[in-house]
Amino acid sequence: MITTVSDFIETGNIMIIPLFQNTLKAPNNTTTGLSRSASITVKSAISSDSFEGKEGEIMSIWTKECQIILLGMGGSHKLNTKKSRDIGAKCFSNLPDNLGKKIVVRFTTGWNTGNMASFAEGIILRNYKFDKYQEKIVDEKQDKEWSMVCQTTKRNRENLDLEIERLSAIATGVHLARDLGNEPANRLYPEEFGRRAKDWAKGKKNVEVEVWDFSRLKEEGMHGLIEVGKGSIHKPCMVFFRLNPNLDTEKQVPCIVGKGITFDSGGISIKGSAGMDEMKLDMHGSATVFGLFQALYATGYQGRVNGITCMAENMPSAEAYRPGDVIETYSGKTIEVLNTDAEGRNVLADGLWKASELNPSYIIDLATLTGSIVVALGHEATGLFANNDLLSERIKMVGDEVDEICWPMPLLPAFEKQMTSSKIADVRNQGKGRWGGAIQAAGFLKQFVQERKDNNGEKNQIPWAHLDIAGTAGIWGGESNSTVGHGATGILVRTLHLLITKE
Repeated sequence: MITTVSDFIETGNIMIIPLFQNTLKAPNNTTTGLSRSASITVKSAISSDSFEGKEGEIMSIWTKECQIILLGMGGSHKLNTKKSRDIGAKCFSNLPDNLGKKIVVRFTTGWNTGNMASFAEGIILRNYKFDKYQEKIVDEKQDKEWSMVCQTTKRNRENLDLEIERLSAIATGVHLARDLGNEPANRLYPEEFGRRAKDWAKGKKNVEVEVWDFSRLKEEGMHGLIEVGKGSIHKPCMVFFRLNPNLDTEKQVPCIVGKGITFDSGGISIKGSAGMDEMKLDMHGSATVFGLFQALYATGYQGRVNGITCMAENMPSAEAYRPGDVIETYSGKTIEVLNTDAEGRNVLADGLWKASELNPSYIIDLATLTGSIVVALGHEATGLFANNDLLSERIKMVGDEVDEICWPMPLLPAFEKQMTSSKIADVRNQGKGRWGGAIQAAGFLKQFVQERKDNNGEKNQIPWAHLDIAGTAGIWGGESNSTVGHGATGILVRTLHLLITKE
């Protein structure tokens, strides 16, 4: 969506006028550019008892120039960026697409830059459809792309323009992550993900993408990833993203790791058929990593960042791994496989150990890892586990700022002990019961984060956080995320972008 900022001049095809509750008469500039008759109608509507300006209230007015939407924002003192973003997104979702696609948003009095930008961001994020596999009936009006002009006073214009430009760039990463998450598994499999990543990097001077294919994984001994993916005709791979790779090469920088199961049948421990189609979304951790690098590149971030995605398809076959198998991982530690459907932690074991070798400032992994976290937090929040309080606090803070809630969860020693209590291997990939499943999984992952010496010569684990996005990665007819209509959400691209760029 092309979005610009201007004075109160044009009216567009659809004019949205957001108004606060108890607005008794039309603010200055409300009807600029409208005909006299339209102006009288709008002013009368605002002054009438029929429109109160309650949060989410809508009144449509038809004029010769454009369709006008009076949009209630509630009390001005209660408005924040979350409300503004949500109201903008919901308003956009209800717009007709046969009246022209040029939107004018007219911000009159009572607005600050942050709330205006968030309103526009809600529209930009909601302006997304995944319809590439649907037959299209060409309609000239409906086929056009949406555009938006945000109108405000001169003193706000420059700052708003800069902020909307930044948010629009970040949204390209969110939409890319959604595209990847929504792709069916017969179209997006591990090698195809790697190919798309390499294509994306072409022509970008400060970006590198490297793909370790099946042969290279064997050479490196990455059997956590290999074992999960070897049962599929689409073999596993590991994809490395590097932004500004030649900058400050001795400096410790973040490494973001994504689980990338392009389809999870459960393997030999096969899932039930209900909802299995949604398992194409089991690679959203990797989709978020890819989308994050797009967002960082699009906003011109000047720091160095590393990313790793662990790509596999978990399928049953004569070559698939089995319950009872023992896997020797890249770290040298062995895993007793008790359930082949607990596969995400196996592939991340290799990814986390490799990330540790890069001597990062911190490691964050993202994974649609457990149903247990959905039981605990529903679809409202991502589960946040960390071995470092400062890192956990920072992630929670930036998540709150962009309304992608990351809820701190405990790394309880008792569950970690369960995961290291195998009788025949170093760790087991399933706990001793169903309770605390998300904590069990986090305790497993913790075993594959390396230690290093701090400034005092003491050994401590590298700061690490695990983000379980099983409940927040997809919307299938739900209402948890106003900026998404259906499918993959692109969750945490915005959070991680802010975390990294705010340092």
